[in-house]
Amino acid sequence: MKHIAYLAVAVALIAPSAAQNPARVEIVLANFKFTPSAISLKAGQPVTLHFVNQGSGGHDFTAPEFFKAATMDTATRAKLGKKGRIDLSAGDSADVTLTPKVGNYKVKCGHFLHAGFGMTGTIIVS
Repeated sequence: MKHIAYLAVAVALIAPSAAQNPARVEIVLANFKFTPSAISLKAGQPVTLHFVNQGSGGHDFTAPEFFKAATMDTATRAKLGKKGRIDLSAGDSADVTLTPKVGNYKVKCGHFLHAGFGMTGTIIVS
């Protein structure tokens, strides 16, 4: 009987943490576009943004207002820097886990002329 009680407590402790795993959204950076270009997220729901650069050169995902408003750990915030961006060389990928805040945010590639060629998007958090 004692072992069953311990098992019940162990399951109760594990189950909530499994439910708290963040959703995952893949964002592809390619030559002059983001896919998806409009990203919809739920406020207060943790999410891992998985960035993949499929372009032939470097690209970044610059969204300073979005990243500033979001809740994240110190290491993740440091990775984004003061400019609020993820910078990837060709073929690289990176993950950013955060909890977004309600708002509509603009996104762009900050590399020279990339936004002008259409590498822009939006993040809508409701």
